Amino acid sequence: MINFASAKYVHVNLIIDIGNTLAKLVAFDGDIPVEEIKTSNETLEHLSEFVNKYSFSQGIVSNVFEIKTEAEQQLNKLDFPLLYLNAQTPIPITNDYMTPETLGADRLAAAVGAYTQYPGHDILIIDAGTCLTFEFIDKHGHYKGGYISPGLQMRFKSLNTFTAQLPLTDSNGIFSEIGYDTETSIRSGVIQGMKFEIEGRIKYFQEKHPALLVFLTGGDIFNFDSKIKSLIFADKYIVPKGLNRILTFNNELL
Repeated sequence: MINFASAKYVHVNLIIDIGNTLAKLVAFDGDIPVEEIKTSNETLEHLSEFVNKYSFSQGIVSNVFEIKTEAEQQLNKLDFPLLYLNAQTPIPITNDYMTPETLGADRLAAAVGAYTQYPGHDILIIDAGTCLTFEFIDKHGHYKGGYISPGLQMRFKSLNTFTAQLPLTDSNGIFSEIGYDTETSIRSGVIQGMKFEIEGRIKYFQEKHPALLVFLTGGDIFNFDSKIKSLIFADKYIVPKGLNRILTFNNELL
């Protein structure tokens, strides 16, 4: 990321990505992410101070988490136009999802962000966040859909919640490929299980699409074998890039 936090720019786009766990605010100078901060998805408490650092000309709001009253009040204070992404918003790819109204805005934005960078390629996007999601967009720019499974923390919490004796464990601590006690067995099962799931999906799509490009994003980072690792583009801004492209695409239509 290029840090222009101390500078004052004009005609900067504001990306507001309200997720299940938190909200991300990203400033874009053209196609370049300038700065990102994280804030509460319920209050957007740092929005006003972030806005004061830049001369934003427009913005886009994506939410998979219901916009709460405090957050809505923060958005209503902004003095530049906002595009609220929904199922009817024009996008620069073809959405083949059969129920677009139920499609998470972050999933769609990830597909747009990846295809914008590599048009004409079959692409798999893996987002390891609250949920582990896989999105596939073909070389013709058709978003086909994907998969949703529990994310890393969700897997740890579910083992504790839905059993009588398994403790709540997390990814921090001793890791053993074969667990030698309950804690390391849980940690190995969750982390390796998720890693193998990702590697398996990549191999599955690669067999069908040999020239497949793979993007990995999200807060949970994994180590892969050298063959798999060589296929992956790590891009923490893939969703904001997609939202920024959707915003500029709608400007182009006007």
